[in-house]
Amino acid sequence: MTFEVTVHERRVEAQGVVCLDLRPKGGQAALPPFSAGAHVDVEVPLGKGPPLLRQYSLCNDPAETLRYVIGVSRDVASRGGSAALCDRIKAGDTLRISAPRNNFALAEQAADSVLIAGGIGITPLLAMARRLSQLGRRWTLYLCARTPERAAFLAEAQRLPGAVIPVFDGLPGAAPLDLHAAVASAPQGAHLYCCGPEPMLRAFEQACAGRDPATVHVEWFRPPTPAPGQAGEDRLFTVNLQRTGRSLAVPAGTSILDVLLAAGIDVPHSCCDGVCGTCETRVLAGQPEHRDAVLLGEDAKTQGRLMVCVSRCVGDALTLDL
Repeated sequence: MTFEVTVHERRVEAQGVVCLDLRPKGGQAALPPFSAGAHVDVEVPLGKGPPLLRQYSLCNDPAETLRYVIGVSRDVASRGGSAALCDRIKAGDTLRISAPRNNFALAEQAADSVLIAGGIGITPLLAMARRLSQLGRRWTLYLCARTPERAAFLAEAQRLPGAVIPVFDGLPGAAPLDLHAAVASAPQGAHLYCCGPEPMLRAFEQACAGRDPATVHVEWFRPPTPAPGQAGEDRLFTVNLQRTGRSLAVPAGTSILDVLLAAGIDVPHSCCDGVCGTCETRVLAGQPEHRDAVLLGEDAKTQGRLMVCVSRCVGDALTLDL
């Protein structure tokens, strides 16, 4: 489902970061509800050609029903999406977005939470801090940025009743956050969350190696880069479709999704990068090779589902619930 929203306000939140306040368009009474950690797909207009589809976390209070707020960091290596939103979108413009989805859900029952944000990774964690504050839970937020000027939403976080620890590793004599120390100081049973660039997420996972995997949560901006020797071979395999009785060959270099769409099989999909989770499909037989940014950690061992936009097969065939 997609629908239109109006950019109610655009403001520069930090150096290189723009904040967009999105409101219902026309006579729409309310926006679909969302939970802390959720994101929306945004169709980014480029002026020429089809829009780009990008995912942005919602950072406002999940109790709000009349607006979504997203933060957009202008990526120096932008393929057009963040540059367009930061440079060309203004108040009064119309955007088309999806309903919220959540692959980074908050464990609301936890008495203690540790939130670790790197750069624009603050956006889902800010929504979590708001929700935890409403629930009366204890939380600590480490907000990491190169300099104070780049620390998006720092002032908003500091107004909440939790512990906010800014870390600016770009200042003279400063050092990056000691993730091992931050994790070691977390209370027993605390849930830990991290969102940021890949090196931070890798280091976070290493620091959390001794903790219960059910209490460790990460969100990646894109599928993680496989370690040397860990990437599966990109080769031909077959997908058998249980409900339609069809078998389709998936060549090397072609995604399952592309093969399905070419065969006229309508599969819900969105980002095509393994990030949003829209194309998740049940696996009835065979061993999937997960290459997405949704099924990670213990979830990466699952045999019962995969993202058809990027993931492949360990063996010769998969049977899908299609």
